[in-house]
Amino acid sequence: MALTVQLNQDNLILANRILYVHAMFRLFFVSFLFLSWNLQAQVAPKREFRAVWVATVNNIDWPSKPGLSAEQQKKEAIALLDLHSRNGMNAIIMQIRPASDAFYQSDLEPWSRYLTGTSGKAPVPFYDPLRFWIEQCHSRNMEFHAWLNPFRVAQNASEPLAGNHIAFKHPEWIVNYGGKLYFDPGLPQTREFLVKVVKDIVARYDVDAIHFDDYFYPYPLKEDFPDQNSFAQYSRGFLADQKSDWRRDNVDQMIRMLSENIKKTKPWVKFGISPFGVWRNKADDPQGSETTAGTTNYDHLHADILKWQKNGWIDYCLPQLYWQIGHPSVDFLTLSKWWAAHSYNRGMYIGHAVYKLEANSAVPEWRKPDQLVRQIQVTREIPQLGGSAFYSSVHFNRDSFGFTKSLQEELYSKPALVPAMPWIDNKAPEQPRRFRKNGNKLKWKAAKADGEMDKSVAYLVYLNPAGQKFDAQNPENIFTITREKSIVFKPHPRKLRRKYEIRISALDRLHNESEISKAKAIKL
Repeated sequence: MALTVQLNQDNLILANRILYVHAMFRLFFVSFLFLSWNLQAQVAPKREFRAVWVATVNNIDWPSKPGLSAEQQKKEAIALLDLHSRNGMNAIIMQIRPASDAFYQSDLEPWSRYLTGTSGKAPVPFYDPLRFWIEQCHSRNMEFHAWLNPFRVAQNASEPLAGNHIAFKHPEWIVNYGGKLYFDPGLPQTREFLVKVVKDIVARYDVDAIHFDDYFYPYPLKEDFPDQNSFAQYSRGFLADQKSDWRRDNVDQMIRMLSENIKKTKPWVKFGISPFGVWRNKADDPQGSETTAGTTNYDHLHADILKWQKNGWIDYCLPQLYWQIGHPSVDFLTLSKWWAAHSYNRGMYIGHAVYKLEANSAVPEWRKPDQLVRQIQVTREIPQLGGSAFYSSVHFNRDSFGFTKSLQEELYSKPALVPAMPWIDNKAPEQPRRFRKNGNKLKWKAAKADGEMDKSVAYLVYLNPAGQKFDAQNPENIFTITREKSIVFKPHPRKLRRKYEIRISALDRLHNESEISKAKAIKL
């Protein structure tokens, strides 16, 4: 009798387990079908910013550790860029100045310790990493956004600085806050020095944009930021109870000066900011978002992002919305709509936290494979939003619940143009000349240009089945975007070949598109 009872209990447990597995399979299958249907139902836009942050501070993303040889560094960079090219990205945001140091040859600041292991030491054998990265990005038709931290000097106040560091020449510019070293933003000399650093980069390198993240004044600690001396010396009429306003004005001045100098040096170079995800809470400002964030740009980092947008000092804003859809305090959807409503006719993209996709995450939403997919879909459904960026590169080296596969096979399966910026330039380049077909090879020549702003730097190749009405806005008709002036098609086996139409257009530095060529027939 006891044996019979035990067998019945075992059978019951087994049956329950089978039912559970079956239910879980059905749930997964339904979820998969729903996700696939959503991906297919939503048409990708022809223009969309698709970027990845590459952090160098503390060797987060590149190089994997300090002190690698130049060839090892290059090998890692190429593998990283090849991955993101396969993922459909069209921009890289690389940190070239993490802490008043340089990932490039500079007479103003020392080589970065994160590159060679020693502050001030050049790569061996010598090469210029910034020039290498720009060339590699452009060869893959990716924009290169040079990411700088404006005021950070050292992550640890006790770490040695290179002997030629500006801190030794001007120790009065530096403050210690929480065991880290910073330039004092309240000194006009530090703001002028930063402008000099940025202007040097823009003048000597073919960067597509200058990019700052959320670190202006540092995130506040229990003690106040030690800028009492600069406030006493350069208060500019601000009273003691207006110190926060004075700090914001310091950052405002820096942003305005940078904007003016970037455009004077190279008018086509963009200036973008990636702020913390909340400007202000509505409880503190009627214009703020329906959030209850403990930190805000305006109140704690002294960064009035909206002012810079309104005044046209920056070309794009890329808020870091590193929270899930449905977050009780800082909901992704609520903030996406809020930032979209405050774009002020400038570029507005969204930053996503790919690093939070974890199987053991304490937040259930980040254990679900569709969280980032849904977030991208949100950005596509809100007209004022022009794309996405992902933090950070290293997290694409793991599976992340198939997110990379979703990018490659669905979301970013077709190339996209970077959104145009008509407030900088809206003149399209001339159509390519001498468009010729020889068998399966196409070639053309660049049209003559009046200046750098009108120069053709890339070409969009369209391909559609013959007899089908051509639609230039349909991304399904985009075959590739290339910086070459020729392309060779690989035909299908003879029995499977079909007739197609090919067209090309030219793109300038700001992705203005020329008139599209007449169609040429080809059988592939």
